[in-house]
Amino acid sequence: MKKKISVLTATRAEYGLLKPVIEKLTAISEFDVRVVVTGAHLSPEFGLTYKEIEKDGIMIDEKIEILLSADTPAAISKSMGLAMISFADYFDKLKPDLLIVLGDRYETLAVSIVAMNQRIPIAHLYGGETTEGAIDESIRHAITKLSYLHFTSTEEYRRRVIQLGEHPDRVFCVGATGIENILKEKLMSKTELENAINFKLDKPYAVVTFHPVTLEDNNSASQFKELLKVCKKRNDMKFIFTKANADTNGRIINQLIDEYVGENEHAVAFTSLGLIRYLSALKYCELVIGNSSSALVEAPSFGVPTINIGDRQKGRLQAESVINCDPTKEEIKKAIDKALTEEHKRKARNTVNPYGDGNTSEKIVAVIRQFLLKDKINLKKKFYDCEGL
Repeated sequence: MKKKISVLTATRAEYGLLKPVIEKLTAISEFDVRVVVTGAHLSPEFGLTYKEIEKDGIMIDEKIEILLSADTPAAISKSMGLAMISFADYFDKLKPDLLIVLGDRYETLAVSIVAMNQRIPIAHLYGGETTEGAIDESIRHAITKLSYLHFTSTEEYRRRVIQLGEHPDRVFCVGATGIENILKEKLMSKTELENAINFKLDKPYAVVTFHPVTLEDNNSASQFKELLKVCKKRNDMKFIFTKANADTNGRIINQLIDEYVGENEHAVAFTSLGLIRYLSALKYCELVIGNSSSALVEAPSFGVPTINIGDRQKGRLQAESVINCDPTKEEIKKAIDKALTEEHKRKARNTVNPYGDGNTSEKIVAVIRQFLLKDKINLKKKFYDCEGL
């Protein structure tokens, strides 16, 4: 009997990071890999990004709609409830031997709770990270405690998962799949990118991604407006905006992006660039601006500076190419000016990315093979007490 592996994806960015793992698992004859799609992937408002999965030739086993048309905290909770109800039926029918999840989103937490209740082992990518400015912090650590196998992007994060009581024999430092995508995917030339996004890149440009700051009351719109004020003054640059995820207040940010792009010819916006266009945009940009994890994890591998705004990513390991700033017009302007100096650009070109060497998916698949095919999973986890605490 083949071992059934269910892989969960709810957003465009998450899928891009899971893609190399899915492809390698699918190539193994002993595994029956089922990709289940939910959340923003199935929303026209967020670009129906499940089509990108199908375009890559990856078969979708099931599409499960859970997203409401609002993004208030109450609506997010209701979406989590829908996810629990729907995935309870899905897992009862499929009965997978393993569920693979990535990251720290509310949909992932809801689905992981269902898997725990139905005694389905969970393999979690990227626990142990810290993002003090977002609710993702609590969600990520909660998923860690629900999971059996853990794959972290750095040794520091591995130690933190162990600190949460997970046994070292089940926690593996594998690096980031985002780095693997950069090294192994065939990216576009700059001309191909211009044609693909229908936007002339005849000036230095920045890639901008700004997500809601979910632990700060009603600050997301005001912070993003401060950034837009700076962009407005930069006639020497162009801007590629990628829109926010389906988080609380994400729609407010996306509305502000649409309004700005409608009034300013030096900017263009996308609900989803997709993996290849996004990485190609990073390759040729002058700098990356915003508060997304990608700006800290992937951007340094291209040798470009990152402006990290506010506290959303506070606590996450950073390369030397990253400049942190407060979410005010004055501080953002100063940070951009610093990033564009020859001194900082030289530092960015020579920076060492702390998130791995690009061999991530092979390491993950090797561990899954060992545990699943040799029946080494025992869900009666014993809490691991770190010595000296």
